[in-house]
Amino acid sequence: MKDSLAAPASRSPGAALKSRAAHRWKGWRRDKLLYLMILPGFLYFVAFKYLPMGGLIIAFKDYQPFLGLGGSPWVGLKHFERLFAEPTFLMLLRNTIVLFLMDVLLVFPLPILFALLLNEARARRFRNAVQTLLYLPHFMSWVIIVSICYVFLSVDGGVVNEALASVGLPRIDFLTSPEWLRFMYIGQIIWKELGWSTIIFIAAISAVDPQLYEAADMDGASRLRKMWHVTLPAIRPVIITLLILKIGHTLDLGFEHMYLLLNSINREVAEIFDTYIYTAGLKNGQLSYSTTIGLFKGLVGLALVMLANRLAKKMGEDGVY
Repeated sequence: MKDSLAAPASRSPGAALKSRAAHRWKGWRRDKLLYLMILPGFLYFVAFKYLPMGGLIIAFKDYQPFLGLGGSPWVGLKHFERLFAEPTFLMLLRNTIVLFLMDVLLVFPLPILFALLLNEARARRFRNAVQTLLYLPHFMSWVIIVSICYVFLSVDGGVVNEALASVGLPRIDFLTSPEWLRFMYIGQIIWKELGWSTIIFIAAISAVDPQLYEAADMDGASRLRKMWHVTLPAIRPVIITLLILKIGHTLDLGFEHMYLLLNSINREVAEIFDTYIYTAGLKNGQLSYSTTIGLFKGLVGLALVMLANRLAKKMGEDGVY
């Protein structure tokens, strides 16, 4: 009786492995079109993101183009020691972090607020018109954005300064004044990216269960309370995820925008790691040193993403991984 009730013997490890492989292959065949759609993006990241990482070895060598990657001598952490000992390092770190904090505190919340306001708009045509007008600057290059600001803010003939002069106020040199550089930088980011950044939040809001709003209506909640107690909690995972990803760009603010605003007068507050890499690497030919700065930026970004993700999980959020 005991033998008849005994559980059947488990399969051998080899049979279990073959079964899993067959199941996996069946899944690949079933979803082959989906994998084919992913293939171009996968090849892009391999070719332009992962393969170039092999060049990071230059940061530990005194790279000379005529000697090649293999023939250039090893110098270990020499370039890292130089980076941290440079008098400009603290200036670069301060300028970059200040601009990043201004970006997080002033720019990041605005698309969320704008998405909430658009969600409350009842006139469909008005909402579509506002969205279209605010999306347009995203498709302009930074050269065009900065050029338009130059036309408006120039001391000689600028619209803003002409308006100030017409009411008896002194002209302001927005373009070269260190005091105005950071606010002008943040203002241009808001103008260019505000509308486009709201797309993700609008999509997240559209996925909120309508029954939650119906329940709030039955409880007599106002629009503001529904926004605070229903909409924001529902899109909180999206906000947390985007914030974590943004924290990874703490030292990576982008080159083109700040380079167009940079000049000899505002350099003390405008010089950041991205523009310094261009100056050291391309202008001065210090390829190993500029690679070291780029590697330092990447390592700091990776560490901050991991730390922010861990804190998010401790707070009960999903995080990015």
